[in-house]
Amino acid sequence: MDYALYTLDDSPWFEWIQLASADSTNNFLKHYHPVTPKDMTLATAEYQTAGRGQAGHPWESETGKNLLFSLKIHPREINAARQFVISQAIALAVCETLAEYGDGFSIKWPNDIYWQDRKICGMLIENTLMGQHIEDCIIGVGLNVNQTVFRSDAPNPVSLCQVTGKTHETVFILAAVIKRFKNFWQKLQKEDTDEIARHYASRLYRREGFHRYEDSDGCFEAEIHEVEPSGHLVLADRNGRLRRYAFKEVRFLAPNDKQDFSNL
Repeated sequence: MDYALYTLDDSPWFEWIQLASADSTNNFLKHYHPVTPKDMTLATAEYQTAGRGQAGHPWESETGKNLLFSLKIHPREINAARQFVISQAIALAVCETLAEYGDGFSIKWPNDIYWQDRKICGMLIENTLMGQHIEDCIIGVGLNVNQTVFRSDAPNPVSLCQVTGKTHETVFILAAVIKRFKNFWQKLQKEDTDEIARHYASRLYRREGFHRYEDSDGCFEAEIHEVEPSGHLVLADRNGRLRRYAFKEVRFLAPNDKQDFSNL
């Protein structure tokens, strides 16, 4: 596969690889080995032939229209039980970058980015564990930027272009996301995770009021009580009962129907 190497600055710890196409940028980074070790490796692609979201769901993206990238880091100082903080950091980096373009952006637990009730960004994070710590982490991000027609059966996609009415240079958005993530990454290395958790909570989709959910027992209304450091979502239902969920154990329901947006 042909690729070009770039750096965002002169630091030898960072490498940026631009791909015309790939099956997925996550898969590329799994098999890519730099000549000299890097603390952070970024791979971007104009198109993915087999882009993946959570649980193996395909990610639709028109060639050259959107931002498709993966970032490989080596967070060996982070305990495996606390790995969710990486998800919080990248979700915040994307959400805060998009917030510069307008209002209404939020983080839908665990790490989708929404504009109002529509999905603008999905993520796939894959960790390799070594004992009780993380050996490698690959963060895959698909952000809808300039695409205006979506042909998949996903019920709620939206792009930044549709939100703002303007086209955008993806490289500027990428640079802003990476800059923010690097700032969060420095906090993670210092084990300063409380601030990240607080900012994440303040950006959550449905962070206020009661909303409709569904689990294996049926539909119910609840409000978000907290997101635990482990990544579990804790909801408080109308009866005050706390319900604790891992990813895929609860569905976010649209206000007026039972359509499941959690897998999309």
